[in-house]
Amino acid sequence: MPGDVNIAVQLFSVRDHLGPELGETCKQLAQIGYSHIEPYDIIGDTPALRRAMDDSGLRAASAHANVLTDNRDRMIEAAGQLGIGTLIVPWVEAARYYDDRAGIEELAAGINAAARVAADHGIRIGYHNHEFEFDHRVDGRPGYELLVDLLDDDVILQVDCFWASVGGTDPLDLLPRLGKRVRYLHVAYSPVPDPTKPPLLGGDGTLHLPEIIRGSADNVEMCVVEVVTERPIFDALRENYEYFRGVLVA
Repeated sequence: MPGDVNIAVQLFSVRDHLGPELGETCKQLAQIGYSHIEPYDIIGDTPALRRAMDDSGLRAASAHANVLTDNRDRMIEAAGQLGIGTLIVPWVEAARYYDDRAGIEELAAGINAAARVAADHGIRIGYHNHEFEFDHRVDGRPGYELLVDLLDDDVILQVDCFWASVGGTDPLDLLPRLGKRVRYLHVAYSPVPDPTKPPLLGGDGTLHLPEIIRGSADNVEMCVVEVVTERPIFDALRENYEYFRGVLVA
């Protein structure tokens, strides 16, 4: 990824500007400079999403899609129609899967099974973390570490740096341990820490984003911006694009 300025935006950031506004929203994101989007609903109206991508010139390398559900095959088919090469499990129920080893083993088995099916269609499966994977401990270890050990080698990881930090794990320490399994980073930049959100690792209340990104540049394919804010969202996304572009080309 060194020198690459392909930066994606998770469409959850603009969830209030989708539906009939999807086409114009994608054009606005492209005008800001984003080259990719990361959708979180690829089966609701696949043709409309395809049109919005074509009209704006945006691509999607990955999408959030819970392939552990009965919609797995529809999601894989939609990914093919949209040119998406990676489907990422975006969230699971902590109480169901992370209370004990058996739950994590069940989760890993489901992800591995989905990955084998998707591979027949040329699509990878990945996993996106929140904070509970780190603060739920099993056998004295964070549940996330056990899950990663149980996942097949071809299952990739999308590390959400904010949520890992909220869970008490510094991404600067985590990412080297995960190595080449990490193919995507979820990131967000704010010039002033938000006092309404949990504190982050990094003494000033912010993540050390340049160090995190440059330290994983050899294996990370894309930085995905996800912003949740009460500020005007397109202003925040422009600010994020300019910040991360500066990091990537430095």
